[in-house]
Amino acid sequence: MSSITAEKHLDSLVQQLLRDHDPAGSRVDFLGAQYDLGLAWVHFDEGFGGLSMAPKLQGHINALLADAGAPMCWPRNPIGYGMCGPTVYTHGSEEQKERYLRPLFSTEEIWCQLFSEPSAGSDVAGLTSHAVQDGDEWVVNGQKVWTTLAHVSRWGCLVTRTDPEAPKHKGLSYFVVDMEQAGVEVRPLRQMTGDAEFNEVYFTDARIPDSERLGAPGDGWRVALTTLMNERVAIGGAQAPRGSGPIADSVRLWSELQEARKTPALRDRLMALWSKSEVARLTNIRASQNRAKGVPGPEGSTGKLAFAENNKDIHEFNMELLGPEGMLYDTYAIERSATAMANSSAQQQFLRSRANSIEGGTSEVMRNILGERVLGLPGDVRTDKELPFSEVPSN
Repeated sequence: MSSITAEKHLDSLVQQLLRDHDPAGSRVDFLGAQYDLGLAWVHFDEGFGGLSMAPKLQGHINALLADAGAPMCWPRNPIGYGMCGPTVYTHGSEEQKERYLRPLFSTEEIWCQLFSEPSAGSDVAGLTSHAVQDGDEWVVNGQKVWTTLAHVSRWGCLVTRTDPEAPKHKGLSYFVVDMEQAGVEVRPLRQMTGDAEFNEVYFTDARIPDSERLGAPGDGWRVALTTLMNERVAIGGAQAPRGSGPIADSVRLWSELQEARKTPALRDRLMALWSKSEVARLTNIRASQNRAKGVPGPEGSTGKLAFAENNKDIHEFNMELLGPEGMLYDTYAIERSATAMANSSAQQQFLRSRANSIEGGTSEVMRNILGERVLGLPGDVRTDKELPFSEVPSN
């Protein structure tokens, strides 16, 4: 099917969806119908929210639905849609895909990602939470940290150690975990914005059926890479319209600025930031056109790095445009909403942007990936790569 023919077919399906389901009505019903028509992840197989088409066509669908004011899965269930859904699709059993993908996309069930730990943040493979097999179940103990939306999640994607005698990358296994079950405790972490979208999660003899494992025992690192690569695309790979996103706030604040403050130096900085945003946007479009179905490549790390650094620079510039008003912040009252950033102020966005270069892999890790996998530079020295994890020195 040619690209033009494919777009026409998708146009007719979107029109059918909008005709049969009111975008202003039930979010769950609308998104469920979108999934059933194959318009959720268009590159997935038919029956699992897709139509086996090229990934780049999802942007065409999303643009049509956005113009119609339709609800989106992403704002309410970002971890589920951008990371856990693709991982379940790629590595899950037919039963797991049948059970989890539709309610994930309809936002009936929110998901979180349980990777980082207090002693293993950037080095995910260095995690120490562990699971011991007991018959048809695994008994999990340990702690996770910085778990976005764990407080509202029904399910989580968990990576834990199952073989301490294997090298650290080879002794991990990946599970779907019930966040409401016994032995799982979620504690909020209050951020400097006043929000608590991040959490600590403690596992105390939590039991997970072996049927909820994704991939083979010890194959958790390979499965986790699917999540991580999709996470970086989800964070930094957006194909927003030209001039939209954070840079649009800069342009708006500039237009509201008193003429006496519109110096040539500020104008030059605004144009430089706008140009960098446009370059990143066009790069993401090109990467999307080259992306095949399955695990994204290192281009996701490029987009994620550019997004994180540009975003911080833009929000710092916005504070400068605000002048003394930038020091004012309405409230630090704790907010535990899945969409806490939806109507945030410029001040809140500035504070929140500091996390962009940490979440989804730090900017330092992204530079390592680009250096090694894109530029072909020698890798960092890794003296513990082949050691049994039980022999690796710990903090």
